[in-house]
Amino acid sequence: MDTASHLLLGVTLAGLAQLTPAVAHDPVLAQAVMVATVVGSHAPDFDTVARLRGISFYIRFHRGITHSLPALFLWPLLISLPVAWGFGQMEHWGMLYGWTLLAVVLHVFLDMLNAYGVQCIRPFSRRWVHLDVLAIFEPFLFALHLTAAVWWIGFGGEAAVLFPAAYAITFAYIGVRAWQHQRQVKRVKSALNTDGVCHVLPSFHPFRWRFVIEAEQRFYTGRIEYDHVLLEDVYPKQYRDEIIQATVGVDGVRAFLGFAQRIHVTWKERQDGYEVTWSDVRFWYDRKLPFGVDVVLDRELNVVEYRLGWRKKAWDPPFV
Repeated sequence: MDTASHLLLGVTLAGLAQLTPAVAHDPVLAQAVMVATVVGSHAPDFDTVARLRGISFYIRFHRGITHSLPALFLWPLLISLPVAWGFGQMEHWGMLYGWTLLAVVLHVFLDMLNAYGVQCIRPFSRRWVHLDVLAIFEPFLFALHLTAAVWWIGFGGEAAVLFPAAYAITFAYIGVRAWQHQRQVKRVKSALNTDGVCHVLPSFHPFRWRFVIEAEQRFYTGRIEYDHVLLEDVYPKQYRDEIIQATVGVDGVRAFLGFAQRIHVTWKERQDGYEVTWSDVRFWYDRKLPFGVDVVLDRELNVVEYRLGWRKKAWDPPFV
């Protein structure tokens, strides 16, 4: 989920904490809870500082250890203790820890629901978990929580009514999207008559999805518009010849292979050598594969340069 939504849910979690009598009747404790839940709602994404060490390190690190099982309990400890001390609320440290824990867990849970995913079962496994149920930004959920927060803070709305309702609607919405996703996977497999691995990815529109199917020899990509399955492109799987193999040891390619799941690789000849293009087909959009690694080789198959990341503008889809 995007940063703004995470922070907003931190605010509404603080509103939900008003159900606790101690928080509702103590303005200082309420402020401490607000700080703890807002910081906790963003804490796992503090790993963005990894960008300072380059894109390869960032790809390896982002949504990894900071979203892992140990981190779920470590972040609340690192946040709640200084907040409790700073606000003079050490007697309520356990409560602050609990609400911060809830904020961190909700962050990781929501990230797990989108297409990028998280390594949330580390250290037991480095497998990326992505349920492909929600888009990175959900307009409905953002509007819902923003309305509740503004009503509470700006117009004195009753927190005990607003926030239980907001979170009940939130989880009902997630349930509906999960049901939609399951139906769309079945619809795509039936329409294309294949048993290959199928990813159906959400968009901002509730009835428009993208899909990727990996079959034995090729990838199929397309769109679902309401109930219509539209096949758009077919990408053949490439045999990894010596030109492609010459790029496998490149740092950017190794970082990419540690994250990517539906890998398409091609090469083309250049005037002075070759260019090998690695892409993750999951993130196709508008007949393009915008995420991957481009490696330039000379005629002797020595690496000249490489570029890892998105082949698109930040404001262009897909938004993952």
